Amino acid sequence: MSESQLAYIVCSILCFVPAIVFHEVMHGFAAYRLGDPTAKRQGRLSLNPLKHIDPFGTVILPLCMMLMNGPVFGYAKPVPYNPSYFKDPKKGDVIVGLAGPAANLALAFVGAMVAWILYAPAHTLVLESQLFNYFYLLFLPMFVLINLYLMFFNLLPIPPLDGSSIFALVLPKKYLPQYYKIQQYAFPIFLIVIVVVPYVFHFNPVSIYLNWTAGNVANLLFPFSIA
Repeated sequence: MSESQLAYIVCSILCFVPAIVFHEVMHGFAAYRLGDPTAKRQGRLSLNPLKHIDPFGTVILPLCMMLMNGPVFGYAKPVPYNPSYFKDPKKGDVIVGLAGPAANLALAFVGAMVAWILYAPAHTLVLESQLFNYFYLLFLPMFVLINLYLMFFNLLPIPPLDGSSIFALVLPKKYLPQYYKIQQYAFPIFLIVIVVVPYVFHFNPVSIYLNWTAGNVANLLFPFSIA
């Protein structure tokens, strides 16, 4: 394994893990602020990555995406919450759902801000330090992109992705329990599709969507083109 390959793997891990941890913690924190103690009681408001790792979503899926030369994204173990604690379950469901993508957007802004602050001295430092070279030209762009990938991926209106929380606003209250049950089966099917379809048909609609959305936003945020 070459030095550049090792640097890519290390940067991928250092970018991806904080992105999914903050994403899930913010779901739990939003629910907690709305009166739901479920996540806090289960210790899921912790920034400890081990509390949030999902074997498939945190390890296998990102590796598969890297091997297929697709965007690096995945998910952590979902933070549990109980909408019955909310004063307004429909509104609360949307707030909790959007808290995760909002966290990723905030992290992307932080990464871009650091890149802009270092932009002037970076022209010299990338030539003087290999470590800074990896940090500025590999880690920061990847950090911004991965957070934007996670944000836009989770905004897809497919249960139980965060974007599907909008359904809670339009569905009659009596149908919500059935909707939450459907969520258990919709996501595994979706994951099979996003892994199998590119492999069989050599066409990856999710990658196209993420490159068009996250890639363009990343180029707007960053001082130079990164996607």
